[in-house]
Amino acid sequence: MKSNDLWATYQILNTVVPYIALWFLAVKAAAVSLWFLPPIVILMTLFSLRCFSLMHDCGHYSLFTSKKVNRVVGFFLGVINAIPQYPWSRGHAYHHKTNGDWERYRGVSALISTEEFSKLSASQQKFYAMIRHSSMSLLGGFFYLAIKPRYALLAGTYDFIGHIFSSLRKDPRMGFATIISSHKSRNWYTGAEFVDLLLNNICVIGSWIFLSHLLGASFFLGIYSISLTFSAAIFICVFFAQHNFEDSYAHKTEGWDYLLGALNGSSYLELPTILKWFSADIGFHNIHHLSERIPNYNLEACHNANIHLLSQVKKLKIGDILGCSKYILWDSEASKLVSIAEFHKSKSTALDIEQSLLNQNNLEELLVKNGKA
Repeated sequence: MKSNDLWATYQILNTVVPYIALWFLAVKAAAVSLWFLPPIVILMTLFSLRCFSLMHDCGHYSLFTSKKVNRVVGFFLGVINAIPQYPWSRGHAYHHKTNGDWERYRGVSALISTEEFSKLSASQQKFYAMIRHSSMSLLGGFFYLAIKPRYALLAGTYDFIGHIFSSLRKDPRMGFATIISSHKSRNWYTGAEFVDLLLNNICVIGSWIFLSHLLGASFFLGIYSISLTFSAAIFICVFFAQHNFEDSYAHKTEGWDYLLGALNGSSYLELPTILKWFSADIGFHNIHHLSERIPNYNLEACHNANIHLLSQVKKLKIGDILGCSKYILWDSEASKLVSIAEFHKSKSTALDIEQSLLNQNNLEELLVKNGKA
């Protein structure tokens, strides 16, 4: 769990400096031929992914030894990926506290139980499956980073203004401090979250305007939106696979165990060396969930030192990620995640058994009647 400031600084430099350099390279390459841009954009996507991974470590206060340094560095990494780091990290901390407890936390895709799914109409079930299809991670990734934080600020501000007028109608003499303290926003939980959200939006939108003016709006927004969208989509898919897989620990609140949630509710995603670097070793996810204060640069060593204790941990490879996307229902009775196909199959089997028992009862009643006759 010991952080190393020198190593953390090196990680920030070998991530942010190349990312900025790629933008200069993209400008020069575009002046020669647009065909030079695709490989540059791919690299931008990967470095954007690494920025997010390091921001994630800052949110756990594990990258640097100082809490303040983690907050400051995390904020600027959040600006690069257009996401307010502090509100995100607080929400992510809740995920860590409840991992495997599917009554309290339903994952990044807000999954529902098989019981809830069975109450939906056929069209609602199709819509549910459609918006949770793996291909939607592209649209979802762009919304998650580029749109949601902006919407949260606008919606929260509108809600707060409405609260001011509502409070003054009830009591015209109410002080502004009282109005603020009585307001409970649905878009942020604390004043610190609001400040981070506001500053992030100022920096992000300001940088969009400045860089659009400097580089040209179509050039900047085109490259930025593509790299941001794909990096977010990759992270969503990886995060989903790390918690939604066959036999993943999916318990009710009663009897839920933190240790089992960490070890059996998180997978070990075995990645090639280059992708381990760009993802900051987030593939060692069970170790990360056992203790989020372990910095990314210590995860692999911790995993290797305790490999004899991790024989039951689910191991996944890149090729398994898409296969995990089908586990979008929680069977609360069986304490497991299932696919929609499995749900329909089990429902059909249950109906067949019920019909068989009904037929058997009818036959027995008929035999009794014939016996009496």
